[in-house]
Amino acid sequence: MPVQVVVGCQWGDEGKGKIVDTFARRADWVARWGGGSNAGHTVRVGGETFILRLIPSGILNPRPKCVIGHGVVADPVSMLDEIDRLAARGVAVDGRIFVSEAAHVLLPSHPWIEALGGQDVRVGTTKRGIGPAYQDKAARVGIRFHDLMDAKGLRRRLEEHAHRLALLFKGADQPPPIPLEQAVDEWDATFTRLRPRLSPLVADTVELLHGALARGERILCEGAQGTFLDLDLGTYPFVTSSTTTAAGAATGLGLPPRALREVYGVCKAYSTRVGAGPFPTELSAVESVALREKGGEYGSVTGRPRRVGWLDLPQLRQAVRVNGLSSLIVTKLDILSGMDPLPICTAYDSDDGLVWRTPPLPNERLERCRPRLEAMSGWSESLCDVRRFEDLPSAAKTYLARIEREADCPIRWVSVGSEREAILRAPSKRIR
Repeated sequence: MPVQVVVGCQWGDEGKGKIVDTFARRADWVARWGGGSNAGHTVRVGGETFILRLIPSGILNPRPKCVIGHGVVADPVSMLDEIDRLAARGVAVDGRIFVSEAAHVLLPSHPWIEALGGQDVRVGTTKRGIGPAYQDKAARVGIRFHDLMDAKGLRRRLEEHAHRLALLFKGADQPPPIPLEQAVDEWDATFTRLRPRLSPLVADTVELLHGALARGERILCEGAQGTFLDLDLGTYPFVTSSTTTAAGAATGLGLPPRALREVYGVCKAYSTRVGAGPFPTELSAVESVALREKGGEYGSVTGRPRRVGWLDLPQLRQAVRVNGLSSLIVTKLDILSGMDPLPICTAYDSDDGLVWRTPPLPNERLERCRPRLEAMSGWSESLCDVRRFEDLPSAAKTYLARIEREADCPIRWVSVGSEREAILRAPSKRIR
């Protein structure tokens, strides 16, 4: 049975959590392949709102088991806290959550390093130490979850980590937030206390997922952030530290690429991004207020206001091709009700006279591009109570058809609200 992948087409915050929650009803496994607790997925169930930072969004359905893959960096303390908060709200978690033994541990010192190096200021990160944890992974000095299971070996690894920290702080001519000898003792004591709880969760998740494949079970892969925060293909250096494209499902979970047969790309009906970096269709500070407030565009984890702008078709075209999308899912269409005319970006014009139909590299070239905006007809009707695609206003269907045609990818679902049932199945044929 082919593996399904849900990936973001923009800079994250596209509504992937709701889509994964919807698809997870028929899944046996939901597996997260990258990122850390900086990626917040918001899901509304029965009037309740759940913000999932690390645990896959499929956990809110009773059927699937959930995997945190080796491509993720995870803080064991916050992971267990999130599990406890879900259990306290009546979500069944026992025996349903597994973390890869090869996943890297995000240590309390990683936010120190991020602040020391100024990464959080330059790039606009969530200041949770995600970047430094991935740096340790790439430098082959990271601590992994299987290390937490080895009491004697873990102490040695923590002491080695403290030695590297001492050199970093000495080079910056600053003292660490707490004495490093004390820090090692505290970290060792914390992991010793947590080891009995972590032990049932830590597993060979590659074996688990390949066993599921062999049995013909349904696997749904959940992406974090979005395509243009990808370390290689995003708006570098204003990106995250992991692979956010669909390819990450293979590298971050150990699944064979040939199994990734259905790739669903999620995009908002407009654009948002958090943090610094180029944003060709961004609205001015004054113009953005109404759209931000109507769409509730604030970070689910940090609460930071998101930058907002019109839908960027060059960006979407690139997302379709680099992810190999089989279909698109458009979210927050309801937010655009009452906006008439409705601008949409069809291409970029650069200062050297070139026209770009996909985002250029390097980043500096993109920053010099101007969006070519075309005004489309909007609609005044509220979409909040629409539950059939056929009942959408004709102008909304025309807007979706334009997206589908320009991106050369079929739209299969449209979300018109935050509730589970506010998702419409589009026609099997192209939208007219």
